[in-house]
Amino acid sequence: MSQMNKAQDRFDTASKLRELLVDGLELPGDPELLDFDTPLFGRGLELDSLDTLEIVSLLDEEFGVQVDDEDRIVFGSINRLVDQVHV
Repeated sequence: MSQMNKAQDRFDTASKLRELLVDGLELPGDPELLDFDTPLFGRGLELDSLDTLEIVSLLDEEFGVQVDDEDRIVFGSINRLVDQVHV
């Protein structure tokens, strides 16, 4: 796969994840306004532990990706989630 195709595939995955998060977690606002590097927890979107479970479920259902307790770093941002999908 060419670099251009990899970049487009990554962007497409990030865009889909962004939409899934906004819809699945019922976040206010337009998904396109959510930056891919915005922290999901803490000073960013201020998600909580229940949101973590929803994200784990979304990753499994949409991408067949399993995340466990040792993979906490993937919850840093949408880009970190994309890294997990594109392992």
